[in-house]
Amino acid sequence: MSSIKAIALDFDGVLTDGGFWWGPDGAEWKRLSFADVMGVSLARKAGLLVTVISGEDSPLVDRFAEKMNLADVTKGSKDKAAALAAFARRHDLSPEEICFMGDDVNDLAAMEFSGLAAAPADARPAALRKADLVTTAPGGTGAVRELVDLILAGEIPIRRRQTA
Repeated sequence: MSSIKAIALDFDGVLTDGGFWWGPDGAEWKRLSFADVMGVSLARKAGLLVTVISGEDSPLVDRFAEKMNLADVTKGSKDKAAALAAFARRHDLSPEEICFMGDDVNDLAAMEFSGLAAAPADARPAALRKADLVTTAPGGTGAVRELVDLILAGEIPIRRRQTA
């Protein structure tokens, strides 16, 4: 296993495919992959801390956190780097011990803060440039599981970060 002790995940576009459905009653639905659910479960069983830091204040994030027994989750975050730094302080972690997976421009500062920045294959170009590791799977279809498998196997194919 690597020196990563925690994995922080964006929700929309990482744990989901970035799409959503609105029902006639206004309910919002999102699709998650059981591969990613298993990835989070495997990470936790291996002793890694897992958190979600979402820009949305969605009850679906709460539902996922409850299902996965994640106690430390941030919703409605307009500054994900600050949220990630607060998570690090609460758990006595250095940035180098944290992997953050994001997919869009609102994730860039958290990706920069983390010791390992990851992105799903279909992330926006700015996130792909910022990422140390890009999965072959798109968001919501096993990208998190792929990331966890690589971390647990100690096989992190790190790319050199680009600056723009």
